[in-house]
Amino acid sequence: MVVGLHKKHSTLSVTNLSIGYGEKTISKNINFGLEPGELTAIVGINGIGKSTLLRTLGNAQPHLEGCLAVKGKPVAAYSPQDLSSEISMVLTEPIASKNLSVIELVALGRQPYTNWLGTLTATDKQKIKETIKSLGLEELQHKKCYELSDGQLQRVMIARALTQDTSIILLDEPTTHLDLYHKIQILKLLRSIAHTTKKIVIFTTHEIEMAIQLCDKMVLLDGKENYFGQPCELIEQKAFESLFPSDTVSFEPKTGSFRIKK
Repeated sequence: MVVGLHKKHSTLSVTNLSIGYGEKTISKNINFGLEPGELTAIVGINGIGKSTLLRTLGNAQPHLEGCLAVKGKPVAAYSPQDLSSEISMVLTEPIASKNLSVIELVALGRQPYTNWLGTLTATDKQKIKETIKSLGLEELQHKKCYELSDGQLQRVMIARALTQDTSIILLDEPTTHLDLYHKIQILKLLRSIAHTTKKIVIFTTHEIEMAIQLCDKMVLLDGKENYFGQPCELIEQKAFESLFPSDTVSFEPKTGSFRIKK
């Protein structure tokens, strides 16, 4: 159910989308549209297709049915080079080499704009410098990535995506392996990036209660309705109550939290 109806020409438009692998459909009838400056979470139980949807949005794997468009143009119609200037991704796969320094890893975000030798222009270097400063990474920029904590490395990966200067940033489980403080810190950072840079930031997460508090929009995959809208709208629609068996976990709409039934 599309609670928050999306505009016909949303920056990111998803219409009757079916996702999966080969002939296997994991989820279907997914509909939503997003505009610049919105932080959006994709939530749902394990195996429902959160990461598959995220990878499909980034064209890392093809969609099975429906329409997926960026700025009114089907994603499949973009060349890889052009799409890399519209969409950046931070996936859960480990980085190729942790021997890179922080500034070297962040600089990789400029690859869509460099020549075949990867030569950085003055504009590229300025963009890298601005991103490192805005994410508070100056003191870490010359450290090797293997020297960083999980939280620090996640900030660096976000910096690389931000340096790519795309209109859409996709992140798969950006708070995995982080403690509560750093989970909140990363999600607040993503919210700030969306609101201040006017980018669309989408992430998958199991941190549903945090997402309810911090996100502008949410996509709730349940295999049936696949709700979309503002958190307050989804609460009113009792969408979160469909996530878990009622005899195990109950959703408290007043607090936006889940309670374990003992």
